[in-house]
Amino acid sequence: MTTGVRINKYLADQGICSRREADSLIAAGKVRINGVVAELGSRVLPTDIVTTKGKRGPAKRYLAYYKGRGIITHSPGPDEIDIATKLRRDYGVQDVYPVGRLDKDSEGLILLTNDGRVTRELLSPEHGHEREYDVTVDKPVNDWFVRHMRQGVKIERYTTKPALVERNSRNPKRFTITLTEGKKHQIRRMCAALGYQVQSLKRVRIANITLGKLKANQYRKIQGEELVTFLAQLGIK
Repeated sequence: MTTGVRINKYLADQGICSRREADSLIAAGKVRINGVVAELGSRVLPTDIVTTKGKRGPAKRYLAYYKGRGIITHSPGPDEIDIATKLRRDYGVQDVYPVGRLDKDSEGLILLTNDGRVTRELLSPEHGHEREYDVTVDKPVNDWFVRHMRQGVKIERYTTKPALVERNSRNPKRFTITLTEGKKHQIRRMCAALGYQVQSLKRVRIANITLGKLKANQYRKIQGEELVTFLAQLGIK
């Protein structure tokens, strides 16, 4: 299946030049995709970095978004709505893309950007950037549960990496967990392996970016010192 958009359409959509101008730039070898000279007909994925000689690309944008329950991160079905569509309809925000996923029944922080470097760095499994979650399960959390969640839980043939786990002092069924990996439905599967069922799951932090005072389906710009620290943690200059 063909994916991405044609490079000339991408450059036009980004406001860099017309499609005809784009074809001329491409033919002259002045357009690169991830450092490789583009060809007429090359296609661009959301995570790709496109550079052009003599033309300035779009400004980098970084957003923190509170994904509400029931919203799809990517590729919605016929009766579903995804983050990009929700942002466009509610706020007119477009041309930024979610970094990673958060399943339909979960809520909380999602980062969106048009900077492919962030996507590659955050989703790279060997870099281990922290992600913190607030979780409520179906019965009180005990010492045995906390110990196993901290040490690592075997889910199918994989044992999860050590995690930071802290109980909530006011609700015995609630805890926070900080992971440095992102397996599919990982927290739900870890809890299920120990005989617990997740009732609610909210991501509250990615690296130094926190959900803060955002309410469901609201967003804010990541900028200033917060952005400087974030990019530094990712090793991006």
